[in-house]
Amino acid sequence: MTRASDSSTLLRASFNIKLNGQRIIIATVGQAYRFITGPGPVEWMEYRLFHAEAKASLEAATENGMLNIQATQALRTLFARAGLL
Repeated sequence: MTRASDSSTLLRASFNIKLNGQRIIIATVGQAYRFITGPGPVEWMEYRLFHAEAKASLEAATENGMLNIQATQALRTLFARAGLL
């Protein structure tokens, strides 16, 4: 079993986020998982429903690469709600 944070499964879209003056490019499940689960400048608790859905979708895409579409959509929703897109 692969850990989600180590997954190199590509998302269906790359996210180019500007946060605190730095560009962050998220293109894989692992990058996205680390971004939404690690300590950082975004407080995800305000978006806990969308965060939980995105996290679960990324974990599922780690096991089954065909679920990358659902993971990408869940991330898009989370990032849009958080004002990152």
